[in-house]
Amino acid sequence: MKNITLTRNAANRHEVLFPGHESKLQETDSELIELFDNWAFDDVIRQNKLETKTRVMMILASTIAGQALGESRVMLGAALNVGVTPIEIKEILYQSVPYVGMAKAFDFLHATNDVLQEKGISLPLEGQSTTTPGTHHEKGLVLQKTIFGEMIERMYQQSPKDQLPIQEFLSSNCFGDHYTRRGLDIKARELATLAMLISLGGCEPQVKGHIHGNVSVGNNKEVLLDVVTQLLPYIGYPRTLNALRCLNEAQAA
Repeated sequence: MKNITLTRNAANRHEVLFPGHESKLQETDSELIELFDNWAFDDVIRQNKLETKTRVMMILASTIAGQALGESRVMLGAALNVGVTPIEIKEILYQSVPYVGMAKAFDFLHATNDVLQEKGISLPLEGQSTTTPGTHHEKGLVLQKTIFGEMIERMYQQSPKDQLPIQEFLSSNCFGDHYTRRGLDIKARELATLAMLISLGGCEPQVKGHIHGNVSVGNNKEVLLDVVTQLLPYIGYPRTLNALRCLNEAQAA
């Protein structure tokens, strides 16, 4: 087996996330692992100021949207190692459902439960819902308007009558059922949503909308660029470049 040579920064940062971990790929693909780890855990991280916990949370959100189940299991352990709470992990996963769909989130729910239980964490966790079927539309609509402003009124006004239920679902389900939950503050929730949309690909209009939403809740353009940069090793260049284009166009608007 070829010994890989990591920079001091790469080795230290890798050890923080994965203490004592011995990668099987070091035995079979040592050249690639050396290239990737030095790049992802040194060069890329040096380009921004995201806290480790935030960075790992965004990568975890990205793995769900990118359907990277194996990587997600690995990052779950890393998340717990750097102080992401089980509730925060579950809330990122729950937040993904209205964006990636239950069909894609399903396996991640089971994998997350397996990892948490392997770590001795009892399930179910404490509930975080703040709405009921009788209040979720009203509260969701208020939150939508708080984040996106008058755009929401226009969406309702311009929607054909037979498509209006979709707008109502956005308010009551996406925002009323999910965004109003405890466990993640609105800045983290909106940032995780953007990470998911970028990683899904083909969602550029929604990416632009949530760039504006992030700025509205206090995540400035520097933070958003940092997130895009940190996702690059996990989503590749095409989706990263698409995200940068959206960010630049949103800035110019």
